[in-house]
This record gives sequence, structure tokens and C-alpha cells, in this order.
Amino acid sequence: MKHPWKILFLAVLASLVAMPMATHAQSQTSQMDAKANKFPSKIKYVWIILMENHNWTGNNAGAAFGDPDIKGSSLAPYINGWLLHHAAHAERYYNPPGNHPSAPNYLWLAAGTNFGKLFDDTPATYDITSHKHIERLLTNAGISWKDYAEQDFGNPEYDDCPLDFSEVDVNHVPAVNFADDTDNFNPQSAFCIKHVVPYSEMATDIANHKVAHYNFIAPNVCHDGHEGVSPCASDEPVDNTRRSDQWLQENVRLITNSPEYKKAGVLFILWDEGEDSGAYSDGPIGMFILSPFAKGGGHSEYTNYIHYTHSSMLKTEEEIFGLHPLLGAAADAGVKDLRDFFDISKLKN
Repeated sequence: MKHPWKILFLAVLASLVAMPMATHAQSQTSQMDAKANKFPSKIKYVWIILMENHNWTGNNAGAAFGDPDIKGSSLAPYINGWLLHHAAHAERYYNPPGNHPSAPNYLWLAAGTNFGKLFDDTPATYDITSHKHIERLLTNAGISWKDYAEQDFGNPEYDDCPLDFSEVDVNHVPAVNFADDTDNFNPQSAFCIKHVVPYSEMATDIANHKVAHYNFIAPNVCHDGHEGVSPCASDEPVDNTRRSDQWLQENVRLITNSPEYKKAGVLFILWDEGEDSGAYSDGPIGMFILSPFAKGGGHSEYTNYIHYTHSSMLKTEEEIFGLHPLLGAAADAGVKDLRDFFDISKLKN
């Protein structure tokens, strides 16, 4: 018969050996769960074009001040024509409830929250010091990114970090709203100048095959559909909706003709917020996906009626690049990502 102390010793030893094995097993399970929930992706290049201030459908109340519903509008022949019939698109995509005006929605797309900012102002006034935003996660993961912001009409191209309204509409440039992207809102921030660049540089980057993996595109207010903007170029349509439609027609193919897009890319085109009244004040707003991996493959249309918000967009971007943690409301269990728009069989390795 073994001595009681020996039995106790062996039992303790067995438990000590078993503990790391159990921890390892739990870790493996966690990793397996994360892998199972990860957006299976061959996508390596993401472009986002963000337009302004139109419902996709609603009660058309926005038409009274220059922001008619886009769907079926004669002022948007490209969107209702080629784009609608070649892209995957959502019929029920909304800005987060009550999230107005523009800046809170751009913040939400970057961080899953508006940080309590329900007004438009300069980045230094917001003074957001949080590191919990997509540009920081991309940087930490070593994934290249750029914000391409088109300078306002009549302005020369900027060569600094734009932090006020003298060069661009800074409310439409997500990265400059964060202290860590701008060296505490320094217009000479080298980090910001590297990542926030004039829109014209995108054509050069594509031509030189120096495309960043994450690309956020902010047309200027003459081109993004914003109402009440003047002056704009005399050779462009007078109506803001028609101007934005023409800009998309002229610029989308710059991306879709690129080798990076054709091999491993996705282009998201969406609007920042709803402009109708009552039940339609938050949308639906437009959201289109062009990609070789999307249902329809960029050759035919696909439509769904699942409820989405900007949290869905952010969650999908994070899943594509394997970024952690999910930010703000993107982490909410009820938030659906955009995977229904993709042919998952094409995305799997």
C-alpha cells in the first residue's frame, strides 16, 4: 500500500501537469472559434468611397433642400443604371439611430462610436485621444492604409496634415480626427502627411502598383452629393446629386480597372447619413459592393433586405483584415457583417 503523502504528492503533480494542458486546450478552442467566425477572405485591397446626405429610399423629404432619394432618381442615372445592375447592394442599410450630422458617422465608421460628438467641428476641438479606431489597428498590424481626400474646389493640393476647413472638409476625413494619427493635431505631423493625401495621388499609386491595403476616399463637397455647395466647376452639372453621380461614373472605373482590384479587391460605395424625415431620418441609405468575390461578381446585381448599419461596415472591414478587438458597436452580438453579399466559396483558400 502506498504512503498517503505519496498519494497526495502524485495527485498534486498530476493536477499541475493537467492544468497547462487544459489551458492549452481552452486556447486551442478559442482560436478555433475565432477562426470559424473569421470572415474567410482572399480580399487584400479595400476601397471605401463615402458620399453625402441622401436616402436610398424613404419619403423623399430631403428633396426639398437638394437631397432627393437616390433610388429611381433621374438625377442619378449612373447609380440607377450601370452601378445598380453590376453591384451587390443593400435595401436596408442605415446610419446608426439618431447619428447626425456628418462627422459622427465618419467617426462611427472608424471606431464604432461617435465619442459623444453630435456636431461638426475641427479635430482639435473634438480632441479624441482614443487609440480604438481602425487606422490604429491597421498600423499596429502592419497593414498599409491611406485616406485620400479631395481638396475643395479652387484650392491647391495640400501638402500638410489638413486639420481645418481651409483645404478640405475635415469632417469627412476620419484619420485626422484622432490625436494618435496627427501627433496631437499637428499640421506638420509626418505620420499624418504620409497617410492622409490628396485624392489625385490615388491614380499615381494605382499606376505605380503601390496601392495601400485599406483606402478611404472622401470626394470634396462639390462631388460627394452635399447640398448647398457653391462654387463648383462650371463644366460640371449644376445639381449636387447629378454632380455626385457623374463623379462616381468617372472615378469608380479607376479602381475597378486596377490589377489589385481584379485580383483581390473590393470597393464599397456608401452614403454617410439619411436626410429624409420621421421614420426615414436614418435611412435606408445607399450601400453598394463591387468585387470579383461579390455575388454577381461585378457583372450582375444582387440585392438583400438584411438590416445593416455603419457598425456592419466596420465589423466587415475588421474581419477582412483579421483586426482585433472589434471596435465599439461592431462588437455587439446583434450586428451583422456584410458576408451575405459575398460568394464565400470564392473567398476560401
